[in-house]
Amino acid sequence: MLICATCAVEYDEPAPEVCPICADERQWVPADGQHWTDLDRLRAEGRTITWTDRGPGLAALQADPGIGINQTAELITTPAGSLLWDPLGFIDDATVQRVRALGPVLAVAASHPHMFGVQLEWAEALDAPVLVCEADREWLGRTGSQIEFWSGDRELTDGLTLHQVGGHFPGSCVALWAAGAEGRGVLFAGDTVFPNPDRTSLGFLRSYPNKIPLSGAVVERIASRLGELSFDRIIGNFGNTVAEGGREILRRSAERHVAWVRGDFDHLT
Repeated sequence: MLICATCAVEYDEPAPEVCPICADERQWVPADGQHWTDLDRLRAEGRTITWTDRGPGLAALQADPGIGINQTAELITTPAGSLLWDPLGFIDDATVQRVRALGPVLAVAASHPHMFGVQLEWAEALDAPVLVCEADREWLGRTGSQIEFWSGDRELTDGLTLHQVGGHFPGSCVALWAAGAEGRGVLFAGDTVFPNPDRTSLGFLRSYPNKIPLSGAVVERIASRLGELSFDRIIGNFGNTVAEGGREILRRSAERHVAWVRGDFDHLT
């Protein structure tokens, strides 16, 4: 198994000449070409995983030093079991043991292909299925018996659900944790919607590194779909957070995006 050094997604060997995820317009290949790595090399470099408790039932995991896109994985723990969301492109025994000590793992799931990481490695170590949205099946670099495809909505346990939203990728999805934020609900958005640095607005892009926008119609569709869900807090795939008022901020941010792409504010440019 090889890992793309740029996006940290796993691939069966022989790996493609260039990582298809990075060659796509939403990502990028380094100027000096494709680079591959593997878990043995990453461990030899002294890489570890840091664990940050965010509050009851929630922990953030990060590779140190970072690998690939360097997302923050979120571990959501319920009485019935845990969800590992947006898994890292690295895994170590200490973290696996700590996760398993919290009880069964219901699933490993990524919000979209950029966040696949070494999801099959995590799933095998945690004895859990990998849930992959059917619409993004083509982006898998590895296949295995633990992969389960789904579409639309998927309930993991009472109060913990996955929802296909689309936009960034056709299979882009979010995780909804009803008990999070003191029962107000947490939406784990990946970058289907992106909590901005101002913490009071959200962004909507097809490509974040290459700044390719989504149309007003798609943003309206995303906002309408997410508006059906109940949540207050929004957490993105780098730990970026809208702490409260998430549903209203989503509505307002979508309206702003649509107005700009429609040309309502051209007089300001």
